[in-house]
Amino acid sequence: KSPRPRGRLLPVCRTRRHGGGAGGGGWVCGRPRATGSCDGGGLGRMGRPAAAGEHSAAAAAGPADRSGPGPGHAGTKPVGRGGAGWTGRELAGGREEAFPGRRSVGPTPLGRPWDLPGGCPDAVSRGAALSGGRLRPLVGGRAGLFTESFLTERDKQSKWSGIPQLLLKLYATSHLHSDFVECQDILKEISPLLSMEAMAFVTEERKLTQETTYPNTYIFDLFGGVDLLVEILMRPTISIRGQKLKISDEMSKDCLSILYNTCVCTEGVTKRLAEKNDFVIFLFTLMTSKKTFLQTATLIEDILGVKKEMIRLDEVPNLSSLVSNFDQQQLANFCRILAVTISEMDTGNDDKHTLLAKNAQQKKSLSLGPSAAEINQAALLSIPGFVERLCKLATRKVSESTGTASFLQELEEWYTWLDNALVLDALMRVANEESEHNQGASEENGLPHTSTRTQLPQSMKIMHEIMYKLEVLYVLCVLLMGRQRNQVHRMIAEFKLIPGLNNLFDKLIWRKHSASTLVLHGHNQNCDCSPDITLKIQFLRLLQSFSDHHEFPLLLTRFRNKYLLLNNQELNELSAISLKANIPEVEAVLNTDRSLVCDGKRGLLTRLLQVMKKEPAESSFRFWQARAVESFLRGTTSYADQMFLLKRGLLEHILYCIVDSECKSRDVLQSYFDLLGELMKFNVDAFKRFNKYINTDAKFQVFLKQINSSLVDSNMLVRCVTLSLDRFENQVDMKVAEVLSECRLLAYISQVPTQMSFLFRLINIIHVQTLTQENVSCLNTSLVILMLARRKERLPLYLRLLQRMEHSKKYPGFLLNNFHNLLRFWQQHYLHKDKDSTCLENSSCISFSYWKETVSILLNPDRQSPSALVSYIEEPYMDIDRDFTEE
Repeated sequence: KSPRPRGRLLPVCRTRRHGGGAGGGGWVCGRPRATGSCDGGGLGRMGRPAAAGEHSAAAAAGPADRSGPGPGHAGTKPVGRGGAGWTGRELAGGREEAFPGRRSVGPTPLGRPWDLPGGCPDAVSRGAALSGGRLRPLVGGRAGLFTESFLTERDKQSKWSGIPQLLLKLYATSHLHSDFVECQDILKEISPLLSMEAMAFVTEERKLTQETTYPNTYIFDLFGGVDLLVEILMRPTISIRGQKLKISDEMSKDCLSILYNTCVCTEGVTKRLAEKNDFVIFLFTLMTSKKTFLQTATLIEDILGVKKEMIRLDEVPNLSSLVSNFDQQQLANFCRILAVTISEMDTGNDDKHTLLAKNAQQKKSLSLGPSAAEINQAALLSIPGFVERLCKLATRKVSESTGTASFLQELEEWYTWLDNALVLDALMRVANEESEHNQGASEENGLPHTSTRTQLPQSMKIMHEIMYKLEVLYVLCVLLMGRQRNQVHRMIAEFKLIPGLNNLFDKLIWRKHSASTLVLHGHNQNCDCSPDITLKIQFLRLLQSFSDHHEFPLLLTRFRNKYLLLNNQELNELSAISLKANIPEVEAVLNTDRSLVCDGKRGLLTRLLQVMKKEPAESSFRFWQARAVESFLRGTTSYADQMFLLKRGLLEHILYCIVDSECKSRDVLQSYFDLLGELMKFNVDAFKRFNKYINTDAKFQVFLKQINSSLVDSNMLVRCVTLSLDRFENQVDMKVAEVLSECRLLAYISQVPTQMSFLFRLINIIHVQTLTQENVSCLNTSLVILMLARRKERLPLYLRLLQRMEHSKKYPGFLLNNFHNLLRFWQQHYLHKDKDSTCLENSSCISFSYWKETVSILLNPDRQSPSALVSYIEEPYMDIDRDFTEE
C-alpha cells in the first residue's frame, strides 16, 4: 500500500469561544474523531482553539465579524487624532526603524453598527446618522462628539462600569510625549473589570455572563479600547528625532492581558487583530522580555489560530537570537506557537481529499515555490542547536524540570492561561486525591498528615511536564515529516531522542494513574483530550514517523534506522533469528550505531508491545499502537523482524481483537488488518500460528465476516495473503507444503471464484473522482491480483470472467470502463512519484517495471489483444476516453 496518510494533529476537545463549538468533530490522522468525544470541541491540541493547519473549515473562517471595513481598508483613518489620517512616519516626524513600510501605527475605524440591546440614545443615533448609520469607536473620535459628563450619565443607565470614561482618560494621557505613568494607573483600573469577566466566561458562570446586557469586554471594544491598546503597544516602532519611544514591560503586560481577555469574550476581536500583520510580527519582539513572554505567547497563539494566511517566521526580526535566548520553559511554551506556523494549513481531512485534487494542488505548489510552512520549518532548522534543545526538553525527567517556585509564579498569572484552565482544574483534583489518600494512610499509621499544599507542587510538576512534552513532540513530529526530514531524522537520532523517551516510558509517558486524572472538568469518560492521553498519542505518532523513514541511502544508515527502537540484547536476538533461519543478517542491523540504541532491559518497541496487549477493547490507543508497530514492519519484508514480534505474541493478540472481541471500530480494524498483513507476509511460521489460533470453522467465518465487512479496510491483508500464496506455491519445501494443505485462509484465497469476487468488488467501490490516499490501495490490490494472473498466463481468463460478472449484474461495460479510467489515472499518479512507486515495489516484491508493463498491457488500445481491457468492452458500451481531470 502507498504510505499511510500521516495524521495532522490530535483530537482535543475544547469549548469554543464566542459561543459553542466550531466544526463539532474534527479529524485525527485522516479519520473522524469519535462521536463520544466532548460536545462543541473544535479541533485543537491541549485545550486550545484549533490552530491554522489543524482546525476545521468552520474554525478556519473564524468567528463572525460584526465589523465593517477591517484594518488597512482603503480610505479609512485611524481612530481619533482629530479624524485626520496619518501614518507612523507622519506621526513620529521621523523614521520607522523597526518596521519600514508599515502602513499605519494606529488603529482603523471599526465602523460597526450601534447594536446594543434596547435601542440607543438620541445623541448616539444622531452620531450614527452622520456616518451613514455606522459608528466609529467613540473614544478618541472628533472632539466634543461625546463629553465625559454625557458618558457618565449614560453609564448610570447602561451600567458600563465606567469603561468609556477610563478609555477617554487613557486616550488623553497616551500621547507621544507622555511618560505613561498615568496610563499605567488607568490600565490597572480597567484590567480587573475584564479579567474577572473573562474568567467567568470560561467557567460555569459563562451562561450568566452571556445574559449580561453590556459585557465589559464588549463595551471596551465598542469604545475603541482594542485599537487604542494596539497603538500604545506599538509605540516602540516609532522614532522621534532618532530616539525610539519606550514603554515599560509592566505596561506592555497589562495591555497584553487586557487584549487577551477581550479576545476571549468578544466576538471578532481576535480575527481583526490577525488582520494586522505588522502588529502580529511586532508581538514576537515582546517575547524577548521574560516579564511579558507568557502574555505575549498566549495572545500570539490565539491570533494565529484564526489568521487566514500563515505568518512567515523569516519576517520576525532577529528570530535566531530570539529563540536562542529562550530558556527551556520559554522554548516549550514557544512550541505552542510553532505548532501553528509549521503545519500546512488545511481546511479538511487528508484522507478525504481526492488524489485528483491533491495532484492539481501539487502542480500549483511547484510553480509557486515552497509553502509558508516549509519556509518556517527551514527557518527553525537554521537556528543553531534548536533540534538538540527540543530533544533535551522531550527527554527531560520531571526532577530536572523547572523548580516549583518558578512554576507557581507562572500559575499566579493563570488568567492569561485561560485556555488551560481545565488543566489546572485537573491538577487540583489530583492534589485533592493525593491529600485524601495520604490523610487516610496517616491516620492508619499514626503519622502526621501531609497537607494538600505540600502535595500540590509535585502533581503540578508532572502535569506541567506532560503539557510541555506533548508540544515539543508535536513540533518534532511535524519536522520529521517535512521537506528537511532527512536532516531532522539524523539529528534526533544523534541527540538520542529515542533512548531518552524509552527511559521516560514507564514513569511519565505510560505511567500508572487513576481514571479520574484522565477526565477534565466538563468532559466525559470517552473524551480523548486530557494531557495524559494526548501525550501518549503524540508519542505514538512520533514513533510511526521515525520508523516510516527507515529505508534511506547507505550514507545515513547510522542515523536513519528503525532499529534504534531496540536495545543491544534485542539487536543480538535479531541476528540470532537470521542465523537460525540460515538467511543473511539484515544490513541495517549490522550498520546500527549501538551507542544510539535504547538502554535498559527492554527497548521502546518491546515496551510498546507490552502495553498494546494490555489495552482494553474499547481503548482509542489501539489504532495508534497498531500504526506505530506496522510502520516498524513496513517496507521490504524482513523475516527476522516478523519473528521478533511473533515470539512476543503479537499475532495472537491481533486475532483475538478481530475475532474474539469482534471489534466494531473501522479505524482499529483497518490498522489491525494492515498490521496482520505485514506480520504474515511471506512468513510460513506466521501462517502456521494463524491456523493454530483460527482452529474452527466458526472462528474462520467470523474472521471472513470482518474482512468482507469493508474491503477498503481489509484489502491490504487480502493483498499480503495473495502475494504469500503465490510465493508458497512456487516453493518446494515440506514445511510450506504442510501449511498450504492445512491453512484455511490460504485455501480460501487460492480459489478463483474468491479472487474474482474480491477483484470485482475492489474495482467497483472506487472511481477516479473518489480516489483518496485511503482507498487507492484497493486499486493497487486489484492490480496485484491481475499481475499474479499474468505471471501464470491467466490474465485473459480473469478479464473474461470480469466481463461475465458485469453482464450478470446487468451493467455491461460499467466495471471495465471504470477500471480503464482508474488505470489511466494510475499511470499519471505513480509514474511521477518516486516514493510511492518504491513503496509498491518494496511491499510486493514485484519490480515496478512489471507493474508498469501490466498496466500498459491492460490499456493497450488494440481490440485484438487478449490482455487488453478494450477487447472485453462491447462497442456500444465503450466509454474510455473521458477526461476525468476536468470532472
